Amino acid sequence: MSLSLAPNENTPNDNGSGLTIADFHARIDALLPLIEEKANEAEELGHMSDEVVAAMREAGIYTMMFPKAVGGAEVTPFEALTVFERVSYAHASAGWCSMGNNVEGLTMAIYIEDEGIDTVFKNGPDITIAGNGVPRGFARPVDGGYMIKGNWAYGSGIHHAEWIHTGCFITDEAGSMVFKPNGQPKIIICHHPRSTIKLLGNWDVLGLRATGSFDYTIADAEELFVPRYMTYDFDIGAPLRGGPQGGLGLAGFTALGHTCWALGVGRRMLDELVKVMVQRTDAFGKSADSPSFRFQFAQAEAKFRAAHAMVYETWRNVSDTCVAGELPTQHQMTMVKLSLRHIHDVISDVATFAHRSARGASLHKTPMQRFYRDVHSGTQHILMADQIFEECGRALLGLTDPDAQWTVFGVAD
Repeated sequence: MSLSLAPNENTPNDNGSGLTIADFHARIDALLPLIEEKANEAEELGHMSDEVVAAMREAGIYTMMFPKAVGGAEVTPFEALTVFERVSYAHASAGWCSMGNNVEGLTMAIYIEDEGIDTVFKNGPDITIAGNGVPRGFARPVDGGYMIKGNWAYGSGIHHAEWIHTGCFITDEAGSMVFKPNGQPKIIICHHPRSTIKLLGNWDVLGLRATGSFDYTIADAEELFVPRYMTYDFDIGAPLRGGPQGGLGLAGFTALGHTCWALGVGRRMLDELVKVMVQRTDAFGKSADSPSFRFQFAQAEAKFRAAHAMVYETWRNVSDTCVAGELPTQHQMTMVKLSLRHIHDVISDVATFAHRSARGASLHKTPMQRFYRDVHSGTQHILMADQIFEECGRALLGLTDPDAQWTVFGVAD
């Protein structure tokens, strides 16, 4: 399937620049049948199909959050959420890869220096990027940049990536880790071409199989030189370009990506359960006539819808703040992190309820089985760690410095 652009729309190289969120939803309407059709093939491949990736790129879905400064559409966080939610509903891995490309590419586009922008976006915003920003390697400072080395995991979408996004602990020249005054290690995000790494071919997992989240390491040498202009500090504050939403930083954008994914897969799990239960009759009678099941299903719906509403309220509020040209407050960022973990807790419960209620229906190779596996894979991400939830509690209790900012893993006070 090829997505045809109307004559008055931008070319694929513009990748959606200037389009409205309604335009992106219209493009998703056209893409959803293809995404569903190719889902099982992608599961077998262990990565997204070439056809789906090409169509998503042509539609601008992979880069719709990129800043206008590099030719992107710069849709608001809440607008992006509504698109990624729909893609994730169709295929969890497709939603995961599309939000990942946006988050990693967007942060690169707003944080690296101008020389890096000229290197990466010389042909426009239509680029693919993958990797792991969580530090699993080391960066040794040298003239003009860093020498990096290490082994990284979970490079979601890396099979189709043109650029790699890699987190490293900063060391001194002797190789010893460097720490900030608060005792936390200094971390840097490095960007380098796909040709500089090799995949380790070990993506044999329970769920999210089509993300192709392979481990990777440096190719052809122990270390790789990365120019300083292709890096940024993990806890960077103000963006160098783009709109006010850049103030969300890695902490906000990573939370957004995983939150909208959870909305889509959680809704799909409940909808698949309805398909099974309404038509099924077994030795105990018609399943949907069971008062116990009806009661528990109503509870599951209420839990999911309440968590969904919390997410929407949180991100509408944050987006309104950004559109007004203001930075999100610490409390708003706390709610971002709180709603991220809460929606994942809820979809874990909902998926388990659906799986058990459906009995053998989710054992077979069906969308229900796939989404059940995907849900319980997505909840394993480090952003769902209890330690981050504990930081939410600390902030809500007023125990943090009110002027401190959220980082990816906690409040930096």
